[in-house]
Amino acid sequence: MLNQNESELIFNDDGSVYHLKLKPSNIAGSIILVGDPQRVELISKHFQSIEFSVTNREFKTITGIYKNKRISVISTGIGSGNIDIVLNELDSLVNIDFKTRKLKSKLTKLNLIRIGTSGAIQKDIPIDSLLISSKGIDIDGFLNNYKISNNHTYNEVNNYLNDYKFNNHKLFPLCFNCSDSLFEHFKSVSDFTGVTVTCNGFYGSQGRSLRIETSNQDFISEIKKISFTNDRITNLEMETAIIYGMSKILGHNAISLNAILANRENGTYSEEPNKTINRLIILTLDKLSNL
Repeated sequence: MLNQNESELIFNDDGSVYHLKLKPSNIAGSIILVGDPQRVELISKHFQSIEFSVTNREFKTITGIYKNKRISVISTGIGSGNIDIVLNELDSLVNIDFKTRKLKSKLTKLNLIRIGTSGAIQKDIPIDSLLISSKGIDIDGFLNNYKISNNHTYNEVNNYLNDYKFNNHKLFPLCFNCSDSLFEHFKSVSDFTGVTVTCNGFYGSQGRSLRIETSNQDFISEIKKISFTNDRITNLEMETAIIYGMSKILGHNAISLNAILANRENGTYSEEPNKTINRLIILTLDKLSNL
């Protein structure tokens, strides 16, 4: 049911949606999502032409043409809460009539491609490699805020997810698949595929301890116990599962492409992170141009 109250879907004075400061005509059907606003510029510098650009808070959007393909790039900022804002507002741009505040009779399916950085938790996944997320686990249960049917979640996970909830006193973790069609289209970009665990923070929630002792010092070894028939837990970050989950619920296609800059098991970090990120950007743009 669509809530039409002005307090729920907020517009700016110019008619743009509240946080992203976008109007429906400002975005393409294929959208690259990045965390860092500076990465929007890094990607759009490869465009042949720029059609539109706007910045509001941490949300920067540029829409332009790359090899005859209209593409938008949007910075989400970091974390689950920001993805919640971005996915809801992007969906409203294409599927809600801003004049009537009613759901459109014909819904639009967006292609959402995340280009992000991540840390591997398997010893054999080297830094500076590229990884495509076949699934995303919302380990902190952020998406329990929404009603989710069993058709949207991935049910092959073993009972360890229930144990994880009990041991850590958290909301029930949820697992979501990527888009099958986008996985097939982009899989040649990656060196590895695997299951990405999405955490709600960078330090304590990922088992990092600087001066404050974490409540779960065995976080990585515990996470790696989650098992699948043909997949394994490979990396940690802060957005993928929320993108996958909300895309499933809203009916959009989503894929997450990760530049592996750290290996938590080996204690290593990339010496050339920008080179790795740039390689992923070019490979992604080239594949996206013929989607």
